[in-house]
Amino acid sequence: MAGAAAAALALSACGGGSSTDNNGGEQGKNGPSGFDAAIKGVVNPSDKKGGTLKLTIHDNPDSLDPQIAYYANEWNLMKGFFVRTLLANDTKPGADGLKLVPDLATEVPTPEDGGKKYTFHLKPGVKFEDGSPITSKDIKYGIERVFATEVVNAGPKYLVDLLDQGQKYPGAYKDSDPNKLGLKSVQTPDDTTIVFTLDKPNSDFLYHMQMPVSSPVQRAKDNGTQYANHPQSTGPYKFESYDQGKKLTLVRNDQWDPKTDPVRKALPDRVEITYGTAVEEIDNELLAGEVDLDIAQTGVQQGSQPKILLNPDKKQNADAPVTGFIRYVAISTKVAPFDNIHCRKAVQYALDKTAMQTARGGAQAGGEIATNMLPPTINGHDDADDVFNTKSGKPQIDKAKEELAACGKPNGFETVIATRNTGKEMKTAEALQQSMAAVGITARLDPQDASLYFRSIIGAPSNVHNKGYGLMLAGWGADYPSPAGFLQVIVDSRAIFESGNNNYAELSDPSVDALIDQAAAEPDPQKNAEIWKQINRKVSESATYMPFTYDKALNYRNPRLTNVYITQYYGQVDFGNLGVMS
Repeated sequence: MAGAAAAALALSACGGGSSTDNNGGEQGKNGPSGFDAAIKGVVNPSDKKGGTLKLTIHDNPDSLDPQIAYYANEWNLMKGFFVRTLLANDTKPGADGLKLVPDLATEVPTPEDGGKKYTFHLKPGVKFEDGSPITSKDIKYGIERVFATEVVNAGPKYLVDLLDQGQKYPGAYKDSDPNKLGLKSVQTPDDTTIVFTLDKPNSDFLYHMQMPVSSPVQRAKDNGTQYANHPQSTGPYKFESYDQGKKLTLVRNDQWDPKTDPVRKALPDRVEITYGTAVEEIDNELLAGEVDLDIAQTGVQQGSQPKILLNPDKKQNADAPVTGFIRYVAISTKVAPFDNIHCRKAVQYALDKTAMQTARGGAQAGGEIATNMLPPTINGHDDADDVFNTKSGKPQIDKAKEELAACGKPNGFETVIATRNTGKEMKTAEALQQSMAAVGITARLDPQDASLYFRSIIGAPSNVHNKGYGLMLAGWGADYPSPAGFLQVIVDSRAIFESGNNNYAELSDPSVDALIDQAAAEPDPQKNAEIWKQINRKVSESATYMPFTYDKALNYRNPRLTNVYITQYYGQVDFGNLGVMS
């Protein structure tokens, strides 16, 4: 998930109540306390309703359309407040939060026909915000929107690959079926039953049914590119107002029935999200108690880190989880001279990973040095898989110069670095620029608006080629907690799109694609992980991706928040179960 998505953490956790926390200390009725408490369990557990939850973020959303959104914080926000799907990740701390549970569906289905058929039944009494019942046809229509790339021009496209099966289905808006329900692999025999038929088994299919991309949409309320301005709620809150780029206000949805929803507490009366606040000002507001949480969840800025870590009163309200994201640099295979593998290897050896780590806050607040493109939180990770011997974090200048000579550029060359225009990202890009300069590579920075960055800046190959982006800063977390959920869409050549592309390097290796298909058909988790280890190794050897940290994020939370815990599914505080004391 770009900057993305959903991340499966390898954090242990205890529930609230009186028990022993993971550091051997006592938890009282308010759950664990102190630094990293929200990693260990539920801080300030409560069922108290009322009040206004105040959230903020620097960036505009890439979209509030559930079929388009692809940022982890947006999925967390949507799923917590106004988007329901057939399944959900359980809203619990620790490993329990990785389990799939029924949401709109009555139960998690058992695969049929050797893993090629899945039948879901809808709960009675589930409705849209206008009181219309949610039907199986609404779910099918929402999925059909994903195929309509003229409108839904970003977001995860797994379902296109899984469900098209040679039909060349054009999407909901060009569907010749009079009811716009012409996708053959999804059938709705009645309003409460939906049947998915795959052409081959896929061990991760159920995970796709918990993503916002598979949420129901009413055809009558679908206004195409404008749907993001007011998506019809199926959850406990609905839009009261949305001033794009400034503020979103959510209020209670009186058509939501809590008896049908086991995963959302829906405690606040109102939720206010402010967009566009400067990152330094966000830190100031957090520390002053003026806002409750930065929903970016990427950590406070460098200048604020000592204010938290060196002040015991502030530190006890902060957490620095391993997020499950990797911070990395994508190296374009289509922008010269990086179409030459030796030029790609040159920058691999030239990179000062320690400087990149420092720019993000050091080991405690920024993350450990990364050696490959599977994070420690995902099966198949092996820290020893270090093709370029980068674990020390130090640049290898002599090797970089050898590779420059091998690619015919002994004196270096010029290139462009694409980056988001926020504080921490800019500092990281500057560290990258300095690493390249040390071996004679002149790299110009091209900062871009964060809300467009992944979809249409580095996510549009034609733009990458035209702008000459040789190096692109990125972050990625798992869409769901398996190796495929992390790595597939950034390395599969069949997942290169004209817009909303996530294979930023445009890596195209038939042997990688073949192994991805082999892994998809392997239901045994350990055998599956071994295949992904092979894929990860091939990706490293291609020198197309340059990981530098396994991400950590030092985040501060307002002490008045209740039900605070890190959800392992997103690697963030679980927004949807937060409450406030006043």
